[in-house]
Amino acid sequence: MQRWYRCCGEVRGRLWLLPIATLYFLALSVAPVMLHPQCLDFKPPFQSQRELAFCVMYKEFGCCDYEKDQQLMAKYYQIMDNFDYYGYANCAGFVLELICQECSPYAAHLFDAEDPHTPVRTIPGLCPDYCSQYWKKCRDTIPLLSDHPHIAKVKEDQTNLCWYLELGDMDYCYPHLLSKQKLTQNLGRVQSDSDGCLQLCLEEVANGLRNPLAMVHANDGTHRFFVAEQVGLVWTYLPDRSKMEKPFLNITKAVLTSSWEGDERGFLGLTFHPQYKYNRKLYVYYSVEVGSDERIRISEFLVSSNDMNVVDHTSERVILEIDEPASNHNGGQLLFADDGYLYIFTGDGGMAGDPFGKYGNAQNKSALLGKVLRIDVDDNEKGPLYRIPPDNPFIHEQGARPEIYAYGVRNMWRCSVDRGDPHTKQGKGRIICGDVGQNKFEEIDIIEKGRNYGWRAKEGFSCYDKKLCANSSLDDVLPIYVYPHKMGKSVTGGYVYRGCEYPNLNGMYIFGDFMSGRLMSLQEDTNTGQWKYNEICMGMGMTCTFPGLINNYHQYIISFAEDEAGELYFMSTGVPSATSPSGVVYKVVDPSRRAPPRQCHYDPLPVRVKSNLIKFVPQETLISIEPPRKNEDVPQPTVSTDWLRELIDSLDEVGPGPTTPLPTTTTPRTPRHSRRKGRRRKGKPRVQGAPELQNGAVRLVGDEQGRSDHGRVEIYIDGEWGTVCDDLWTIKNAAVVCQQLGFRYALKAAKNSEFGEGKDLQILLDDVQCDGTESSLLNCKHSGVGSHNCVHYEDAGVICGNSNYVVEV
Repeated sequence: MQRWYRCCGEVRGRLWLLPIATLYFLALSVAPVMLHPQCLDFKPPFQSQRELAFCVMYKEFGCCDYEKDQQLMAKYYQIMDNFDYYGYANCAGFVLELICQECSPYAAHLFDAEDPHTPVRTIPGLCPDYCSQYWKKCRDTIPLLSDHPHIAKVKEDQTNLCWYLELGDMDYCYPHLLSKQKLTQNLGRVQSDSDGCLQLCLEEVANGLRNPLAMVHANDGTHRFFVAEQVGLVWTYLPDRSKMEKPFLNITKAVLTSSWEGDERGFLGLTFHPQYKYNRKLYVYYSVEVGSDERIRISEFLVSSNDMNVVDHTSERVILEIDEPASNHNGGQLLFADDGYLYIFTGDGGMAGDPFGKYGNAQNKSALLGKVLRIDVDDNEKGPLYRIPPDNPFIHEQGARPEIYAYGVRNMWRCSVDRGDPHTKQGKGRIICGDVGQNKFEEIDIIEKGRNYGWRAKEGFSCYDKKLCANSSLDDVLPIYVYPHKMGKSVTGGYVYRGCEYPNLNGMYIFGDFMSGRLMSLQEDTNTGQWKYNEICMGMGMTCTFPGLINNYHQYIISFAEDEAGELYFMSTGVPSATSPSGVVYKVVDPSRRAPPRQCHYDPLPVRVKSNLIKFVPQETLISIEPPRKNEDVPQPTVSTDWLRELIDSLDEVGPGPTTPLPTTTTPRTPRHSRRKGRRRKGKPRVQGAPELQNGAVRLVGDEQGRSDHGRVEIYIDGEWGTVCDDLWTIKNAAVVCQQLGFRYALKAAKNSEFGEGKDLQILLDDVQCDGTESSLLNCKHSGVGSHNCVHYEDAGVICGNSNYVVEV
């Protein structure tokens, strides 16, 4: 099953070809990966709502609110009341600084609390020079600061005390860490790698779902959330993430779908009426078969008057049905906008290129397909099931369907209403959609009344039907963002983040791609109206080492969601089939900054539960993270084999001849500098006694800086070397390669020929799907040796590493 990691960790050093003595010295010069801000409650730092009065050095950003600041000040005065003027003059500054490190944004690091299972220090980790000064001037304060028995035992011995108060990584003790520019220059901002990819984390919320394609809330104060599966089941979850055993809605017998991977039919959307709390109404969008015809159906249901967690299935009223000429492009979004009307987003009818009629369905205003529809479903208990809003744009146009609000859309998959900036209300009410492209581009649109979104005349910014595109009456509105199929082939629209918990994300439109598994973001410049793009990666190294957080997800991103408080989620699956229980709901988390404690507190209204509850059990885990602990042996980089390899490599550069890997206990590794043709030459190898290459052996080539842990993946099968070409290359696949080459971790799954194209070789593997534990890529699922549907610009690569430690030169 494929997992998606999308991470681009920074390698903080380069290992060049050096004399053995120098390399040995460097092997001892190990520096830890970049620290991450974390408080003693194992959560990110924040800015206090009320300015701190005591630990003012951390008033802008840290781990204390005003209440905690006052507690620390009381502790300070309690200690200093034990000293005379001389003691006060000498020690007040030391005591204040030591006490206030609980407010440091790196408090968890300073107090050895990054691992919740280890005891927290009573005095922060001190640098030796600072500790020496403190001990000489103020050692009498030690018993007042700490009651730790070992500190009491060694407090009169400067050497032993300062050794005990040291941290494992000396450069990051107090106060030296304050002078580390890398730690302070972007403190409190969303972190990004060298490519600008934003480093976020995830929290698992629900699992075991079959193609979860919608998650909604009822806006009734209960903070329940409802997750819909493609087969036609909707499940109720409580705020503690426990799940009702009895489904909220079950229309599996009516829903038309199948177990085929990629089947677009099924239960596709639901939304609650804005006045649900009073009228108990909700609306669903699903595929049905009527006779030999396939249709999309929009129905109204009522929640049972006897059980708030179950729909009254006898209450269904069909609001609208539309014939579907093909089984794909079924649309599926339902939402209520700020105007109180129900918006329905239909697909263009399917097949390819909207081939229906002279101009296609999307440009035909007498058809309901390829449209954004807007209807009024209020007060429909008697009379028509829906009415036409009086300001619908085409209500007076002859031949046009009055339900149409906008047209020229291909297959909008997931739209959302912007709640607006919490303070300025900027953006409030905007409807933003992802419209799936044909064969070149995916686009993001802001929906405006009466506008034409261009399909099939245009795909993204480019012409698709050149004749229609040249029509001066097209008057289409352009997308706010377009990306090519090299980045992804099926956009999944998302949400503008307006939640409370992660203020850095405010105003960021977060969306994804179903096929490539790519998470993306857009941020509007309110001065220019332009949208800035940033890719989103999963946090590397220590970034996501908070309790309950993970840094990987299943590849196929199906949908996004908001909860009642405005926090952001997405749903993805490892197998895109309506019957595969591999779907997971993830919450998006910014590990760099949180809201102040208690600012985002809410009290859910009670839920009367009549069903059994299934307790939530997380299944996902953090990948490749082992934070070092004090007094443990620090793992050293595995470089001994590389010394010999690099000497062989340097000798190899002197004269001609093929290069043969050295025998090792792992699969042989190719010299890092090799750019020769990858086919194995005939004849005896130059290094006698080397084993014959086995099927599945891999090597890394193509890194411009000659690094042995970076490169394009080439695999040896049936007597020849070839490339692995896969636009869905994942961190799990990379892990198999790195472990095969003797590395402990895969730091990055490189795609799109990041390390060059292996044009001289055949493409031997495509569509590789590994669990990460296989001994070779050949043991993973793949399309078959030599069978592929890609080209060399999609050649896959990896960046490997031995631990969270790197060698710095």
